[in-house]
Amino acid sequence: MPDRDLARVPPVVAVVGPTAAGKSDLSLDLALELGGEVVNTDAMQVYRGMDVGTAKLPVSERRGVPHHLLDLLSVREPASVAEFQRWARAAIAEVRGRGRVPVLVGGSALYTRAVLDRFDFPGTDDAVRARLEAELADAGAPALHRRLAEVDPEAAAQVLPDNGRRVVRALEVVEITGRPFSASLPRLEYADPAAVQVGVAIDRPDLDARIERRVEAMLAGGLVEEVERLLADGLAEGRTAGAAIGYREVAAYLRGELTLDEARERTVAATRRFARRQESWWRKDPRIHWVRWDDPDRLTRALEAVRPLL
Repeated sequence: MPDRDLARVPPVVAVVGPTAAGKSDLSLDLALELGGEVVNTDAMQVYRGMDVGTAKLPVSERRGVPHHLLDLLSVREPASVAEFQRWARAAIAEVRGRGRVPVLVGGSALYTRAVLDRFDFPGTDDAVRARLEAELADAGAPALHRRLAEVDPEAAAQVLPDNGRRVVRALEVVEITGRPFSASLPRLEYADPAAVQVGVAIDRPDLDARIERRVEAMLAGGLVEEVERLLADGLAEGRTAGAAIGYREVAAYLRGELTLDEARERTVAATRRFARRQESWWRKDPRIHWVRWDDPDRLTRALEAVRPLL
């Protein structure tokens, strides 16, 4: 996304913030106001059938706004940040090419940053990856995360301890490049200057309560049945989809390893931890224009941040 005359191209607007803060509603408001289309940046919403547990908006609730990068993969297929970057930048170019404003929204901070910022991906080594994956299967993600913390504390602070795939990738990059994985993470520099981020700010007690209500609603809305269907489609073999919060806990319930109450409690706790990590990531970015989740004028304030690029 090279520099260009900003007056000639619609801006790229990204709505960011923790899960359950209300990003989807604001993204729809902005898309309708700006003549835009939504581009998903949630790592798990790219999977077909992962609807209830990812809070994917059904078509009936999208208010007629076109959505991109949803339902692309089966749950058996892995997804990578590099691959998603290509998809998203192509979708953004297509939307802008029609004179529309792409509005990015999703809970995956790394995916959003990979799309917006200058972010080049190190190579890979199949032998190193296979060895680390074997160690992951044998020792578990927390053990490998402790090793990552020793060799690259900055990367360890940004990768969840139970995200085995990301831990393996970080260790692989350290081994094959001799440089910290954190050195390959995106810089705070937009790849295209016609970009703006609007963050949805929410107090922790309010967020915790919303997360608990969301998990309850997911279970009441058919999450168990969804996981049953996806397990039949190969969810347990999916390296990316199989690790999704909520899905792994319900899968453990279906295997008889947890009660449903325990699965619910673990999903709430994991989602809250994830939200804390998201907040930590986003708060380090001084470019974000924050609006309160419950501010009745939040759309107006968000538009104020976008207007200089229009």
